[in-house]
Amino acid sequence: MSTALSVDPFQGLRFFEDAVSRLMNEPASGRPWSPAVDIVETEDALTLNADLPDVKIEDIDIRVENNTLSIRGHRKFQKDDKVKGYHRIERSYGDFVRSFALPQTVDTEKVTADYKNGVLAITLPKKEAAKPRQVKVAVQG
Repeated sequence: MSTALSVDPFQGLRFFEDAVSRLMNEPASGRPWSPAVDIVETEDALTLNADLPDVKIEDIDIRVENNTLSIRGHRKFQKDDKVKGYHRIERSYGDFVRSFALPQTVDTEKVTADYKNGVLAITLPKKEAAKPRQVKVAVQG
């Protein structure tokens, strides 16, 4: 005696449809994200460049406390009710935090920041004592 299993050919499609529906109702806000950052050192300063596309300047908070630089912010998901056919949402949305331990050579009183074309540039000047200087050697003779 053989028993036939009932197979629903649309089960996978329904599972996918449910997952997409959940995603559209809570668009990536539960996934943490972390902006990409480059740090470059020169003789005079460290420069940190963070990619923050679609983040408004008023949604960015930069703090220096106890030799730690913290960048916090929020990227909002702009749901367009006219758009019904999202095929893929890969970018993350919601809150982010990046923190960096600063070396003792940074002058935390002179930190500056600029925001242009979705890139946050933070300049961390070095203290005068930390900057390299040339020492002339006297020739005696």
